[in-house]
Amino acid sequence: MSLPSSPARPAGLPDRIRHWIGGAYADSADGAVFDVADPVSNTRYTTAAAGGPADVDRAVAAARAAFPAWAALGNRERASILVRVADAVEAREDRLAELESFDSGLPITQARGQARRAAENFRYFADVIVALGEEAYRVGDTQLNYVVRTPAGVAGLITPWNTPFMLESWKLAPALASGCTLVLKPAEWTPLSAGLWPEILTEAGVPAGVVNIVHGLGEAAGQALVDHPDVPLLSFTGSTDTGRHIMRCSADGLKALSMELGGKSPVVVFADADLEAALDSVVFGVFSLNGERCTAGSRVLVERPVYEEFTRRLAERAEKVRVGLPSDPATEVGALVHPEHYARVLEYVEVGRREARLVAGGGRPGHLPEGNYLQPAVFTDVPRDARIFQEEIFGPVVAVAPFDDECEAVELANATRYGLAAYVWTGDLRRGHRIAHEVASGMVWINSHNVRDLRTPFGGVKDSGLGREGGAHSIDFFSESKIVHVMLGEVHTPRFGA
Repeated sequence: MSLPSSPARPAGLPDRIRHWIGGAYADSADGAVFDVADPVSNTRYTTAAAGGPADVDRAVAAARAAFPAWAALGNRERASILVRVADAVEAREDRLAELESFDSGLPITQARGQARRAAENFRYFADVIVALGEEAYRVGDTQLNYVVRTPAGVAGLITPWNTPFMLESWKLAPALASGCTLVLKPAEWTPLSAGLWPEILTEAGVPAGVVNIVHGLGEAAGQALVDHPDVPLLSFTGSTDTGRHIMRCSADGLKALSMELGGKSPVVVFADADLEAALDSVVFGVFSLNGERCTAGSRVLVERPVYEEFTRRLAERAEKVRVGLPSDPATEVGALVHPEHYARVLEYVEVGRREARLVAGGGRPGHLPEGNYLQPAVFTDVPRDARIFQEEIFGPVVAVAPFDDECEAVELANATRYGLAAYVWTGDLRRGHRIAHEVASGMVWINSHNVRDLRTPFGGVKDSGLGREGGAHSIDFFSESKIVHVMLGEVHTPRFGA
């Protein structure tokens, strides 16, 4: 029996998604718009303002005008506003989940957690900015050195289309806590939930111009934000290729950059691991959020004595993953975000058929004749030089390969240009620590799926990014640190020229 091809359309969808500049809604200066479609029917449900240099210039001007007053607020005052933002986000949990699921194809049960996580980002950074002290150093009895932290200015935030609202909050909260004003450029494929920010921020008492939102295509709105001379720092989450482009464009302006880019994260499963727990973690880690997550454990490396058993069980689980309408609470994998991305993932599946052995999924589920749907795919016996082993697919596709010893496990784990996350499953914690120290990645989980405390640094090495965000690291990025040296004793300076 086929499911309906039309999505559960939320009530009250906007006729047009508009910019938010200087505390007011605005169309693009040239009137340009672009179509926005849902991933179930791939039909247009609204249009969005297509921003360009003139719109970004207006937004930056508004942010610059609002900066002195916002930066001058005490940390406690800004923290109080951030808590009110968190309250307003939580009050819209159901609406946010509905919009996010409709716009991105994310299963509704997974979308529901996004509001709580977004609210927690604001609560957390409200706490951080109040509690975070500044450094002071006493140099013997002669000198006192202390650090003054000041807001860095107008921040440019460019966010991706996977869990868009939550990832916007990830950048908005520390930028605002630090005293920056900002211009946000949401992803063009999923602009709907960003439309909640103006009413949330206004309700919470964020002054006009502190947050500005410019919608549009990356090559127009995004490029204008990257190029703007009055935006000294950029926080970007997205593809490695786009990250490289932004870095090249930012070189002349010596802009501060925080880049969270691609991943091809390994899961290393030793024979002495709790295989049931490891299997649950692998299935959830690569297939949740439709596989569209940067930290997905998309390369599973299994010690040879349990390789056949583990791959067989993984294939069985993948075949049983429930693919369906994003609005159905029983759905575990929904519709991939956009036809272009769907075609790209399908192309990788075809590449994988030539490179390795497909043991599960990889095709359109029979009950879903339309929409961007894919039954989660499992490839086994994948060689290290295979494209599906080396390249980020960003979909519900996993590559599995065997290893014979600890040395080979580390070698295979490090055999890509990425280094964002890694997962290790073993009953020997000493070995777990050894692997964690030897794997080239920014984050490692031992006997755990992807659970991250907001206090910890998030980011990768190699082609997975530049810099760290999370906790005090985020405040450091959005701030400038100045060291002040004060002489307490007598000054004894060599008297040149005396």
